[in-house]
Amino acid sequence: MENILDKTERVLKLRNYSPQTRKAYMLYIKEYIKFSKKAGIKNKQKAIEEFLLDKHTRMQSPQTVNLAQSAVRFLYTEVLKNPQKIDLKFAKRNKKLPIVLSRAEIEKIIEATDNAKYKLMISLGYACGMRVSEVVQLKVSDLDIDELVVHIKGAKGKKDRISVLPEKLQDDLRNSIAGKSKGDFIFVSNRTGVLTTTSLQKMFRKSLAKAKINKSATFHSLRHSFATHLLENGTDVRYVQELLGHSNIRTTQIYTQVTNPKLKNIKSPL
Repeated sequence: MENILDKTERVLKLRNYSPQTRKAYMLYIKEYIKFSKKAGIKNKQKAIEEFLLDKHTRMQSPQTVNLAQSAVRFLYTEVLKNPQKIDLKFAKRNKKLPIVLSRAEIEKIIEATDNAKYKLMISLGYACGMRVSEVVQLKVSDLDIDELVVHIKGAKGKKDRISVLPEKLQDDLRNSIAGKSKGDFIFVSNRTGVLTTTSLQKMFRKSLAKAKINKSATFHSLRHSFATHLLENGTDVRYVQELLGHSNIRTTQIYTQVTNPKLKNIKSPL
């Protein structure tokens, strides 16, 4: 198994998969190999089916099941070069609406964050529609503070994109990059020097609780809120798509369901 895993790791790196995807694929491939050996199933199709059914039995999400299936497909097609087709469809995903915070709730969360560094990071997550990893990885050279533009590099899907910066954060950003070189990270840990996404997510949860907001929001909810509020302000959905970096406009259009003014104007008959 070690030889297969080593080879898989090399192929993933050669294909330039992101560290997060490599980690997930390696986890599920290792799980699959152990599962199929323990079950003693020699037929590839049957082994994969039983592996995925086991995940369904353990109530794992459709997203997890699909990611596991993608990892196993990668193992057979890209690593082992097995010509036999895997005749399986992906699990149907749950169509949940995104959790959106109101402008007032976001203001409360920011005000509840005492640490100035994390306060600015949470503000940027909302103001620019950035993912938690994108905020953590921001470098000085990514900002054009005078032009109110942020260049988000190597985002999900290895795509670069441009987003907007708010005027009210100009001074805070200038103070944050003062004395730093272009290639330096804007936000660093005082102890290790490397700031993790976990630490930012943890701080967001603390601020959410301190602000006494009962929604099951995460840092990613700031990105959902960014898109929703832009649409409420009348921004064309195609521009929102570009700011979010979505390849397909259908992904962006889910926010039109959250912000549909016609639905909000309907009064209950009670």
